[in-house]
Amino acid sequence: MEWRISHRGDKVACGIADRHYSRQKIGTPQFVPPGKCLVLLTQKNDALWTSSWPLPEYTKHKWKGAWINTLFRNEGSILSSTLIRQAVAATRWKWPDPPEQGMVTFIDTKKVRKKRDFGRCYRKVGFKHVGYTIVRNLWVLQLAPEAMPDACPPTETQIELFHPLAAMGQS
Repeated sequence: MEWRISHRGDKVACGIADRHYSRQKIGTPQFVPPGKCLVLLTQKNDALWTSSWPLPEYTKHKWKGAWINTLFRNEGSILSSTLIRQAVAATRWKWPDPPEQGMVTFIDTKKVRKKRDFGRCYRKVGFKHVGYTIVRNLWVLQLAPEAMPDACPPTETQIELFHPLAAMGQS
């Protein structure tokens, strides 16, 4: 596991988020939307991932209830598909029961480098292209719950006494 838990106001994470195309206000102290979140940084501080679990009533797309990967930036040498797979496993550790809609991520093809197939690193993990958002015509990639890797805690994580993995004897 390459990831460790961070938080929505981590200065190192904010710096990486500032270099991501989806960053709305560069330099602000937080970069994660309101709601439940999991922020992950690699041990070398060269990649950042955020999983968000917004309330369905505040969602403006048709994948209501899904976990959302709101930001992924890899500035290191580890394969992005490896980091994505591990981040989804860490998300399942944090929230053991994935929603029916699984996890989605949105790609603005106008703001990423021209590629043969957008979202290739996500597709290697099992994400499928399932449509476009209505408002900004973003690509939507979805990972179904049955395609998700098993739960795995980030490094340096202490298992909570009443965490579901602790009950199963895993650490």
